[in-house]
Order: sequence, then C-alpha cells, then structure tokens
Amino acid sequence: MNLPFDRGLAWLALFLIPFLSWIADAQTCQTSAELEPATRTAITTSAQKYFGMAQSGDAASLRQNSIPSLASDFSGIEATVKDHQTELTGAQSTIKSAFLLDASGVAPIPHAEFYCGVFGKNGQTANSAAFYFNNLPAGKYAVVLLDAISPKGKTMFSVILQQTGTDWKLGDLYINPAQIAGHDSDWFFARAREYKTKGQIHNANLYFLQGMSLFSRGLRFMSTQATDKLYEELQTMEASDLPSNGKTVPLAAGNATYNLSAVYPWVVGNDLDLIVKYLVPDISNTNQTFQDNSAVMKALVAKYPEFREAFPAVDAIAIDPNGRDYSTLLAMKDIK
Repeated sequence: MNLPFDRGLAWLALFLIPFLSWIADAQTCQTSAELEPATRTAITTSAQKYFGMAQSGDAASLRQNSIPSLASDFSGIEATVKDHQTELTGAQSTIKSAFLLDASGVAPIPHAEFYCGVFGKNGQTANSAAFYFNNLPAGKYAVVLLDAISPKGKTMFSVILQQTGTDWKLGDLYINPAQIAGHDSDWFFARAREYKTKGQIHNANLYFLQGMSLFSRGLRFMSTQATDKLYEELQTMEASDLPSNGKTVPLAAGNATYNLSAVYPWVVGNDLDLIVKYLVPDISNTNQTFQDNSAVMKALVAKYPEFREAFPAVDAIAIDPNGRDYSTLLAMKDIK
C-alpha cells in the first residue's frame, strides 16, 4: 500500500520468468529453509505479532509498529483490518512460508527482482518464488505468509516487513479470504474452463482472473511455478475488448458512447455480481446518471449476452474526474 510494490507489472513478469537470465548484481533472496534459525524466528515472530494485533482489531499498535511511509497514510490498512475482523476472530494462524529479501545499498532500486530458491532451465521449480517491486528503497525485507483457520473457514494473512535496526517493522499487510461467494480458486478455474469450452471467452476470462486472485492470495508482486502456469493458461482466455491495466474501451449505447474503465466480478451478499465502471464528466444530476447507468448495463449485456449466464446482477458505477461515483445495481432479469 505504501511501499512501491507494482501489482500490475507482476502478471507480465510471471510469464517472462522462464526466459529471464540471471545477473550477478541481482537482489538476493532466501527461503525459510535457507535462513539462519535466529533470523527465521525474528521474522516469523514479528509476523505472528502483527497477526495478533490485526485479529484483536488493534490498528493503533499496528500503526505504531509500521515503517514511517505506511504509518503516515494508514487508512487503507485500518480499513482492511476492520473489514476482515469477523473472519480473523477466533482464528488459529500458522506460518505457510517466509522469505528474506536483501536489497542492500543506498539508492532506491527502479525495478527490484528477487529469485528465491532453486530455478531450473525452464524457470521456477516447486519450491521457488519470485518477487517484483518498483522503486524499492534499499534495505532488508521479509515476506511472510500465514493461514488463519476458524469455523468460518480459511483466511490468508500476508505481511511485508522491513528491518529497522533489530526490529522488523510492518511495511504492508494483505488479508484475503480463501473463498468468495462460497467458492475457492479451483471452483473458479473449473467454471472458467467450462465457459471457454462453450465459447464464452469473456466469462472465462473474468472467472479465471477471480480464481487467480484467490490462488495468489492477492499478492500480484509474487509469483511461483503454479502461478506462472496459470498465467500461461490465462493467455488462452484473453478478452482484449474488456478494459484492463488502465486501458478504457468504448461502449456504444444508443446515440451515446461510454468509456468503460473496469469490468470485473464482485461479491454482493452471497452472489457474484458484475461490476462495470465508466467515466463521466459529472454525476451531480443523479436522474441523468441513473439513466446513463441503466443504458450502460443494457448495452453491456446486449454486447455480451453470455454475462446473463454467469452473473445474477450488474452494478454500473459512473465515476467523475474527481473520483466521485454514482452506482446503480440491477438484477440481470431486470436488464432488458
């Protein structure tokens, strides 16, 4: 959130890993098995401490133990902890894996790349991992992945730590459920492959991306052998006419054309609905914006009728240049 971790660049990097050549002055990384016991204990103990703070909703202590850049803008972390309080309450955490990233030096690194574990001639192996950060300040970092199990299911808790003296300060925090709408990543991958078989490439793309987000714990700066293979499969479900990576796409609706900025699934209650965001110069006239939202939903479903099979509702969100938005949710059966 406040460390400059490039979450968009990573998916491209996942695909390129098998073709990278390693250079002598690259940043270094150690897996948990390679760490000295004292270092491993210091890192994992710190991660467990921050899990405990998040579990108890103690955002103040988390902030006090954060690096300065994160502490100065802590609203995102605070909201994340609050949003997932129910899942964390009563959960038992276990360390899944830990990595030590060494970016020693003086100046920030424009494109830091860390290759952890053993790599083969074709790239990653079963026990390797890679990390990609842009404009990373020099220092030592750790990435620790924890699984938190409670009667409500599994929650994935991940932290990035930065060494400050003998302490490991919180650099970022990610909390992601292992399931959404009652389904895990394997379910989404299976549905995506079914949609692909039916020729519904847009449904396939969106469901596969949802599965990848769950599988990767939402850590788009990290890749493994498994995520590399999934990314290669995603290329067979490419939907280039949907907005992505900051690219907008036009959508004609009657005599108007709207610039779509995002189309993606989102959980609303127990349903997986479809979100469509588009750009407008102004949302102050709410009656007009409601009509625009309705027109966008109608045009989107008319252009991609396959969405009717995959999503029970559509939420159109108009966004003005100041980031203000106006949302309209309609059940799919009411979009005619």
